[in-house]
Amino acid sequence: MPSFPRSWSRAGAALRGWRTRQWTVAGVGALATAILVGAPTDVVPNPLFGRSVPVQWWNYPALAVTAVLAGIVLTTYVRQPAAPSGPKTHNGGRLGLVGGALSFFAVGCPVCNKLVLLLLGASGALSYWAPLQPLLAVVSAGLLAEAALRRLSSETACPVTASA
Repeated sequence: MPSFPRSWSRAGAALRGWRTRQWTVAGVGALATAILVGAPTDVVPNPLFGRSVPVQWWNYPALAVTAVLAGIVLTTYVRQPAAPSGPKTHNGGRLGLVGGALSFFAVGCPVCNKLVLLLLGASGALSYWAPLQPLLAVVSAGLLAEAALRRLSSETACPVTASA
């Protein structure tokens, strides 16, 4: 599988080349991500889930950034109608998956996470886990941004195949 270096200019060119279909998928993907991450963590208020600790102010921008970047990454998996059938790279796929999962832990209630509660207890979750959550949100956004940059860069790269 070919690997292309990431490039801001190629990523920008890929975004500029997106048609309505790609932007629609990005919007739907961002909305779905906001609901899938925001509802169970109760950052998006709903009757099904609750949290013991109030939502922090930074949870909202962290969820918004996660949703936008995840929507972009998800859209890179949509085949463009006039796309050549050449080899496609999958750079950044794991980064996007890890970044999305980390965002769930970043914006979630620190004492509602059963794993954290089991490992640290309620006071440990509030004393040690809760202060780490904003850092986790930044790492999550960084991973999603890197995944988007790599995948967008590969969309406009022209693969060179070796002659046999």
